[in-house]
Amino acid sequence: MKYDFIPDNVSEHDNVYDVLKERGFIEQSTDEEKVRELLKNEKVKFYIGFDPTADCLHVGHFMQVIIMMYMQKFGHTPVVLIGGGTGMVGDPSGRSDMRQMMTVETIEHNCEQFKKLFEQFLDFDEEWEYVGNEGVYTPGHETKTPEPGKAVAVNNARWLRPLNYIDFLREIGSLFNVNTMLRAECFKQRMDREGGLTMFELNYMLMQSYDFMVMARDFDVKIEFGGNDQWSNIIGGVDLTRKVTGKEVYGMTFSLLTNSEGKKMGKTQKGALWLNAEKTSPYEFYQYWRNVGDADVNKCLRMLTFLPMDEVNRLSSLEGQEINKAKEVLAYEVTRLVHGDEEAAKAQEASRAAFGGGGGGLDNLPVVEFPADKLELGVVSFIKELGLVPSNREGFMTIEQGGLKIDGEKVTDKKFAVTPEIFKDGKILVEKGKKKKILVKLI
Repeated sequence: MKYDFIPDNVSEHDNVYDVLKERGFIEQSTDEEKVRELLKNEKVKFYIGFDPTADCLHVGHFMQVIIMMYMQKFGHTPVVLIGGGTGMVGDPSGRSDMRQMMTVETIEHNCEQFKKLFEQFLDFDEEWEYVGNEGVYTPGHETKTPEPGKAVAVNNARWLRPLNYIDFLREIGSLFNVNTMLRAECFKQRMDREGGLTMFELNYMLMQSYDFMVMARDFDVKIEFGGNDQWSNIIGGVDLTRKVTGKEVYGMTFSLLTNSEGKKMGKTQKGALWLNAEKTSPYEFYQYWRNVGDADVNKCLRMLTFLPMDEVNRLSSLEGQEINKAKEVLAYEVTRLVHGDEEAAKAQEASRAAFGGGGGGLDNLPVVEFPADKLELGVVSFIKELGLVPSNREGFMTIEQGGLKIDGEKVTDKKFAVTPEIFKDGKILVEKGKKKKILVKLI
């Protein structure tokens, strides 16, 4: 079972609410006391929604995945809601720009890829299915009760895409107060931008709230979880469910993964830190966590690993150069969760070889293939082609500051020519600063 990732000694608590609180996840609850009692006394269905804005999950999603893993470990049923319907609009929360609209084909492809990635971390009841629901008035139902300890997945395209807009406005839109909606933070920041807030985006809250109501009505989902930026949408769902069904449901939000300066973690020079090895190599993934700031070690160990809290506190209390040992443990544990033991070991070996002065393991560094017929160019153009610098200006500055090495030799000549002759066995090691190293292989 996937949740065997989590050792039994991860916490002294036997209520998952207390475990999540101890790890620093929980930000807000619609009713903290009732949620805690519910999770103590019942095994509940809860859901987290994921809009398929790309064909892969990134580290921002991984926090939510880890929370679902904890919940499954303690006997609750994760409902993974994949937003094949909401993804056609896009959540405005936490954004100042409007999301790009995707085709139905792209959305469906992304939904399929998401499900495959979730299967790496959660055990699913593959025989469970949600069926029916042809409109606002017609409830759907589950084909069976999920097996104890198994997750289920559902796509909200099933109930959102067939909706008749006039029926939806009459039955659902009439229950929302626009004045209240506009006080939500996710809408206020959109109103200040050029072009303002569109009706297209305003409808997102209704759609997400409707999701919660449908699942509470049709297969007894009792809690919605989400990032702290989802608070307004979650409250909307709790209120709508009460008004339409009379059921009492709850919401809980979690800290976003931010560093000590309040900036979102998981962003690299190349973009997002993906969970797919083809998009972000295990080595690059490992290096990201190996290089987090000292002040962020405790938070990352708490939230992204399943180490017991006494070990988290011991490691994060290390000082000076010793804190690097904690960062190695962090990087290994997170890489192991995402890519497995073998890839984590390779990444750690490569990192130690590249940054600890060792000679072995360099074949595990990121490899960039470079066409031989594109050589005979200046070194600045070369490193720009490799993506190590965004501009010629930064390339020249890197050389001036002594930050560029080729096969261990510092480059001091800004007009140095990169030719096939400098490649040994068709490869060279290119280093920018202390943290960026790649093997370039001629093809």
